[in-house]
Amino acid sequence: MAIKKILFLTGDFAEDYETMVPFQALQMVGHTVHAVCPGKKAGEKIKTAIHDFEGDQTYTEKPGHQFALNASFDETRASAYDALVIAGGRAPEYLRLNPRVLETVQEFAKSGKPIAAICHGAQILTAADVIKGKRISAYPACAPEVRSAGGEYVSVEMDQAVTDGNFVTAPAWPAHPQWMAQFLKLLGTEINP
Repeated sequence: MAIKKILFLTGDFAEDYETMVPFQALQMVGHTVHAVCPGKKAGEKIKTAIHDFEGDQTYTEKPGHQFALNASFDETRASAYDALVIAGGRAPEYLRLNPRVLETVQEFAKSGKPIAAICHGAQILTAADVIKGKRISAYPACAPEVRSAGGEYVSVEMDQAVTDGNFVTAPAWPAHPQWMAQFLKLLGTEINP
């Protein structure tokens, strides 16, 4: 298996599981993962938020962990990476306002490199204008944005994921097994039991 170099985009109040789990899982199978946040350097931390489904009309939010970044966004270049992962939660809401974030996502999309986005990560994909004609899943509250950006919003169960070309998307952290499995397949990662 070829080891891939993956850029992992996250930020303050990204969803805790959607940051910690894929970051660790991708490293566990042997890939190099650089977790970055615009405006922060390697060694600095972001605050995460825990979103849970407890029977309310939307998810609940509680304080999460401090997550240490291991690379500096300002020093990264899309051309140096094989794939991109975008964490969900509240971080995409403000990260999509950063022009360099959008340019980075556009470079990955233009080159056809694998892009995995979960939950509200679709907000960055829509702001970058890279999903026209693509089947995209996301947290249901992001459906209008996906449609407005020319994508086809795919409503799946919270534990499911969707692959369309180089995009792998999912509605929320319960989809990790499917989302990561589909992303690993795009990366060419083989896991032998």
